[in-house]
Amino acid sequence: MRLAGLDIGTSGCKITVFELCGAMLGKLYRDYPVSRTASEHEIDASEIWRTVRALITDAAAKYGGIAGIGVASFGETFVLLDGEDSPICNSMIYTDPRGEEECRLIERAVGEKKLAEITGLKAHAMYSLPKLMWIKNNRPELYNRAAKILLVGDYIVYMLTGKTQIDHSLASRTMAFDINSLEWSGEIMRAADIDMGLFSEPVAFGTSAGPIRGELADKFGLSRDVAVVSGGHDQVAAAVGCGVFDSRTAVDGAGSVECITPVFSLGTVDINKMTEGSYSIVPYVEPGKYVCYAFLFTGGALLQWFADTLAGYAAAAAQKRGVSVYDELEGGEPLSGPTGILVLPHFSGAATPYMDYGSRGAIAGLTLTHTQRDIFYAMMEGVCFEMRLNTERLGGAGIKFGRLRAAGGGANSRAWMQMKADILNMPVAALQSAEAGAAGCAMAAGTALGTFADLRAAAGAFVREREIYYPRAEICERYGAVYEKYKKLYAAVRPLV
Repeated sequence: MRLAGLDIGTSGCKITVFELCGAMLGKLYRDYPVSRTASEHEIDASEIWRTVRALITDAAAKYGGIAGIGVASFGETFVLLDGEDSPICNSMIYTDPRGEEECRLIERAVGEKKLAEITGLKAHAMYSLPKLMWIKNNRPELYNRAAKILLVGDYIVYMLTGKTQIDHSLASRTMAFDINSLEWSGEIMRAADIDMGLFSEPVAFGTSAGPIRGELADKFGLSRDVAVVSGGHDQVAAAVGCGVFDSRTAVDGAGSVECITPVFSLGTVDINKMTEGSYSIVPYVEPGKYVCYAFLFTGGALLQWFADTLAGYAAAAAQKRGVSVYDELEGGEPLSGPTGILVLPHFSGAATPYMDYGSRGAIAGLTLTHTQRDIFYAMMEGVCFEMRLNTERLGGAGIKFGRLRAAGGGANSRAWMQMKADILNMPVAALQSAEAGAAGCAMAAGTALGTFADLRAAAGAFVREREIYYPRAEICERYGAVYEKYKKLYAAVRPLV
């Protein structure tokens, strides 16, 4: 008996298969195209469904014995299905520029403060509801054909099982979900003039949608009693996969996007301060628990850009030595303190707490003595400083934690993990498996099947800390002085760009 986690991203999808003891057998990945023009950022949901089918078929053939599949996905993007379960049009992703006017309309109709109290969100056009309103207002012939409105995660669950259900965390990415009652908000739906009956039934994380459709099971080479389970929003699945269930520890998602996810109770936070910082409040997997996302659009993506674009000398040296360019740039032992360079890591705009898509990256303080390695380390520092800024803002809103568990590709960098511990002044534990999202989905599937008593028990089998990095007092003090300068960088650069 084996468990699988299906993790659906914006540009690709992967399925990871685990033994019941939590050991990862392997993963398979396929990508799909995303169309971006000046006025439209779209994805074809049919391509996602075709990719999912191919991945499950390949996983069944390669690994066998799969008893449950947990499904998690990126948020916000919705699929309009007609009466024959075919997508009516391409789906807008969160960066699509449409919906700004509709966002302001719903914000005025409901009220900014009340909207935040109901949804846990600051109104923004990236969420599903404003974009759905845009379709109704500008392409009513498409909206009027819709028999179902599903987000990507519940679309795949529906196509696999025939059941329309959506996890609370994914539903909250619509800006139409009441995080208090854990139901769709009739007030918001009426103000937006959207038919609430077209959406899936909200359910808790890890709820089984039932067995896979028989004809699909036969095509995939799976047993007909394989359970399909709602694993929710990908960041929540990753938090589960890191075994984080209380406020003492937060998740450090060290992937292309850098994201810190803490756990808290609703009564302990200042919602007004959360809204000011654009920190979403998202229902978590245990009653009364919530998470939020403090994130930066460029984490590992910034380092990859540097390696691909500006690290030619290091890349050539790495090729000669037979190592990766990242190994060459890190250069063995970590630097013993600040580089003296300040990097504003807004190379794809600023996320929390600014949510300023117009902000741009900057590198300040360069001299002729600096090397490629110095700049590379400075970019890691910039990401860490930005996340320290976020942790301080969260602390002011009532969310405090003293430890991080890191997953994602960045957790494999010993230099970066030590730097995070020093700049954030807290221990950072790197996990054995980087596939936290997929692990969270598999844990949900195992719990739904009764293999584990609950998700905490599943974490006992799946979650292992590989190495713990502790802050070094002297280095922390030196980084603290640099951080005071960093806090002024955004205000200094923004008027120039």
